[in-house]
Amino acid sequence: MTSPHTLVHDLANTASIPAQGILSRTLYDDDQVRVVLFGFSPGEELSEHTASMPAILHILHGQARLTLGGDPAPAGPGTWVRMEARLPHSVHAETPLLLLLTMLKTPG
Repeated sequence: MTSPHTLVHDLANTASIPAQGILSRTLYDDDQVRVVLFGFSPGEELSEHTASMPAILHILHGQARLTLGGDPAPAGPGTWVRMEARLPHSVHAETPLLLLLTMLKTPG
């Protein structure tokens, strides 16, 4: 039987920040939502892209430079962003960075 809940006690220690590169760890995935924790080493970047579904970014640790629909936005711990589907966006880690991504799957 599947548990009716998912509990993560300490997001910041669920994934480590790599010495080089980007590390991702899927925390949850079902037919409604997918949650992924990313660890970026300083200087790493997810270049501009779009997603087919709405998404939420939450910075847990570190400093980043986001670009959201062409608009630059500095981001630090506690920054929270909701993005519509197909919004061009990018993430550049200025320091070691932990970012929680929640993708909201829509019935299709």
